[in-house]
Amino acid sequence: MSLKVLVVDDDFINRKLLQTHLKNNPNVTDIVEAENGSDALDKLKKDPAINLILLDIMMPVVDGIEFLKIFRSDMSNAHVPVIVLSTDDTRKTEVFDNGANDFLRKPVMQDQLAEKITQWMD
Repeated sequence: MSLKVLVVDDDFINRKLLQTHLKNNPNVTDIVEAENGSDALDKLKKDPAINLILLDIMMPVVDGIEFLKIFRSDMSNAHVPVIVLSTDDTRKTEVFDNGANDFLRKPVMQDQLAEKITQWMD
């Protein structure tokens, strides 16, 4: 299984940390980065091969919730799992209500991320 993962986070350090975790995962062949939901939507339009999204909630321009609403309104995206990453557990219900598939608490640990990726790729 080869995975192309879109990492959506406005924080450069978080993106780099996630990239390091993903590079250690044998299933991940490609990593695309976006700084906010708007940037992510543009990248998804250009690259239909993306098959997993790691999404931060708190971002400028288009935040994670808005991204989910727009992304999930297009049925052709239904097959792409979105794992939301946040420090705020109180937002879990809201992200699931808007189409997220899973939730990981920040800071994200490599073993937890690997477990979630395996779970969604099976």
